[in-house]
Amino acid sequence: MISINYRDPRPMYEQIKSGLRRLILTGVMQPEERLPSVRDLSSQLAVNPNTVQRAYRDLETEGYICSMAGKGSFVAPDKRVDQNRVELLLRQFDEAAAELRFMGFSVEELSRRIQEEGGN
Repeated sequence: MISINYRDPRPMYEQIKSGLRRLILTGVMQPEERLPSVRDLSSQLAVNPNTVQRAYRDLETEGYICSMAGKGSFVAPDKRVDQNRVELLLRQFDEAAAELRFMGFSVEELSRRIQEEGGN
């Protein structure tokens, strides 16, 4: 499911967030599916429960998961992603597209790539 790479310079909570976000975006985890409890995931990854809690809290703020008191955390049933996250991703996309255009990629090549990704 998720693994921690101790050579990765990113903090562990960021690696957990990234791993869970990837599972959600690729459809491995479906809307309304229950996430492992903080205690279970921290035990599985051998990290402090506060580390997992921080990842869950950030993902909830970004709109990827929702928590219900006494029931746990679940993949968000709809795509209510935090507007700040949207703006950040669009800025990164614009920067990457500009750099790729500078490197000689055509608009058609970039468009084809986007369309291929949308089909996955």
